[in-house]
Amino acid sequence: MKIVVIGGTGLIGSKVVDILKARGHETIAASPNTGVNTITGEGLDSALAGAQVVIDVANSPSFEDKAAMDFFRTAGKNLTAAEVRAGVLHHVALSVVGTDRLQASGYFRAKQAQESQIKASPIPYTLLHATQFFEFLRSIAHSGSSGREVRLPHALFQPMAAQDVAGAVAEAALAAPLNSTIEIAGPKPFPIDELVGRVLAFDKDPRRIVVDPEALYFGVRVDDRSLMPGPKAQLGSISFDWWLTHVPPPPNK
Repeated sequence: MKIVVIGGTGLIGSKVVDILKARGHETIAASPNTGVNTITGEGLDSALAGAQVVIDVANSPSFEDKAAMDFFRTAGKNLTAAEVRAGVLHHVALSVVGTDRLQASGYFRAKQAQESQIKASPIPYTLLHATQFFEFLRSIAHSGSSGREVRLPHALFQPMAAQDVAGAVAEAALAAPLNSTIEIAGPKPFPIDELVGRVLAFDKDPRRIVVDPEALYFGVRVDDRSLMPGPKAQLGSISFDWWLTHVPPPPNK
């Protein structure tokens, strides 16, 4: 079948495209640099023509409150309208475990608005709530950095490899719409400070982890419930230890 991946050239989207193409599906990587823009609507109708499934893994280029809200609302409105015109049968979207518990953040309020739009759309849908990606652990370190210290909370989270995220998204796209939400997570939980510290040690990064109960996670205070999936979450198979030694860091880590 024809499947369009919005955000199909990004970290998750490019992996989803590869998985679906390997399974024999006509898969379009849709993003501004391939001529498809959900904000302006450019290229949407052409890309979605004849598509049975649309996967949306695009993210706001800005985490600033208003910019994120404007992005998700505008993109969602344009994408829904194009899906209706094209007769799309299934909309699959990637969101974040704990979105409803992180509403002190403007970004997560924007993600909640995106989810509400999807649920109100006439297009049958499947939502996937993923935990943080291993690939973003270095960004977490950066967000908590102050000089040579990285101040982080000791809260639990259960991150997963981007490859496992992409696999779950692809599986959802090939299944029937659920009109509900699936949670996906890594194999086991860790304290945030411990896992980020292990990445810094592996990188031989001189910054020192400081456990600070007042430290914020991307602007939000979190506890052991905030970022954790529920007991029915689907767990990925790639362990942190394997990922750390087999997946090279980005050039600008």
